[in-house]
Amino acid sequence: MFIFFVGKFLCSKRKNPEKISYKFPPGRRGWPLVGDSFNFYNAVAGSHPPSFVREQVKRFGNIFSCSLFGKWTVVSADPSFNRFVMQNEGKFFQSSYPKSFRDLVGKNGVITVQGEQHRKLHGIAANMMRLEKLKFHFLKDIQIVMLHTLKRFQENQVILLQDVCRKASRILFPISQIAINLMVNQLLGVSSESEIDQMAQFFSDFVDGCLSVPVNFPGFTYHTAMKAREKIISKIKKTINEHRQKGSSESGDGLLGRLLDEESLPDESISDFIINLLFAGNETTAKTMLFAVYFLTQNPRAMKQLLEEQESLKRNSLEEEMLTWQDYKAMPFTQCVIDETLRIGGIAIWLIREAKEDVTYQDYVIPKGCSVIPFMSAVHLDENLYKDAITFNPWRWMDPENKMDSSEGRPDVLFPICSLGEWLSNSFDE
Repeated sequence: MFIFFVGKFLCSKRKNPEKISYKFPPGRRGWPLVGDSFNFYNAVAGSHPPSFVREQVKRFGNIFSCSLFGKWTVVSADPSFNRFVMQNEGKFFQSSYPKSFRDLVGKNGVITVQGEQHRKLHGIAANMMRLEKLKFHFLKDIQIVMLHTLKRFQENQVILLQDVCRKASRILFPISQIAINLMVNQLLGVSSESEIDQMAQFFSDFVDGCLSVPVNFPGFTYHTAMKAREKIISKIKKTINEHRQKGSSESGDGLLGRLLDEESLPDESISDFIINLLFAGNETTAKTMLFAVYFLTQNPRAMKQLLEEQESLKRNSLEEEMLTWQDYKAMPFTQCVIDETLRIGGIAIWLIREAKEDVTYQDYVIPKGCSVIPFMSAVHLDENLYKDAITFNPWRWMDPENKMDSSEGRPDVLFPICSLGEWLSNSFDE
C-alpha cells in the first residue's frame, strides 16, 4: 500500500508539473484548544496592543497565523494585505464577530449584515451625513452640546478621564457624556437631560457586554447587556410611534425621523440600524476626545500652539458667535492634532473578517472559513513607516510626504487619517 500511494503521488506530480504549490501563512499553534487567545486578549486590553503582533512578526513575518477563538486565524501587519482584505470586502471576505457582539448589535445592523443589505444601509448612513449637513447642522450641534456640558463644570472641579470614559460603576464621565449627548440628540432627537442620562446608563451596560462570554443568566455581563439592549430598543420604538402620531411635518426626531420619512425600512431594521450608529458614533467619538486631551496634556508645546490657533480665530469673531465651517478649515494645526490622535489613539485597532472562499494572496492560500485579522495599529505604530511612532508628534503631518493620497500607497489607507468632516462621514463604515 505504501508503494502504491507513493507511486500515485509521483504520477500526479508528473501530470501537473506547472502547478504552483501554495502554503498557509507561518505561525504557531499555541496552547491546546485556547491557542494564543489569552496572549491576544492581554495585548488588546493592555496599553500597547501591537506588542502581541510585533513579537509574532519578528518570528514569522508581517503575515502570520495563530490559533484564536478556537480556530486558525491569519493576522496581518502588512499594509498591502490589509488593503487587499478591505478592498475585497463582500467579494472574498465578510465581517465576522463574536456571538455576544452579533447578538447585541442585532442581525439587521449595518455592522453585521452582508452584501446588498449592507450596501443599502451604508448608503443611508452616508446620505444622512453628507458634507452639507455637517457644515450647517452637525457643526452647530457639536458646539451647543460642548458649551452646555462645559458650563456644568464647577470652578476648579477635577474632571476624571479613564479608559473608554467609564467608571466601574458604569457612571459615564464628561467626555463620554458629551459623545452620548451628541449621538442621542442627532439620532433620536432627544435633548432632555434626564432622558440622555438614562440612555447613557443603558448604553454603558450595552457596551460592556459586546465582548463578554455569551451566558444569558442573571449576574453575567452578557445578560445585563441584553437587558440594556431591550430598553434601548423600547426607547427607539417609542420614538418611532411618537413620530408617526405627530406626522412628518413636525421637526425633531433627528436622523430617526428622517429615516422614517425618507426610507422604507421595517421597524426592526430601523431599531438595529440606530443602535449600530449609537455604538459606532459614541465609542469612537468618546475615545478620540479622550486621547486628544491626554496627548495634549502630555505635550505642552502642542497645547500652546493649538490654543494660539484657536485664540487667533476668537479675536476675529464676535464673543457669542459660533464657529463656521470656514473657521474650521482655517485651523491647520488643529487638523494635525486630529490626524496624530487618530494614528496613535487606535480607535479601530483591529477588525475580524472571514474568508468566503479559498483566497490566494502572493504565495499564501487562506482557506474558506478561516478568520483574518487586519491589525491596523500595528501599521500605524510601525517604526519603519513613522519615525518615533509611539511619540505624539502632530508636526509630522505638516510634512508633504505624509499628506500623500492613499491611492499612492499610504500605509494608513485602512483607517483614513483625514479631515474631521471626512472622518465623521466615513466613521459608520466600520
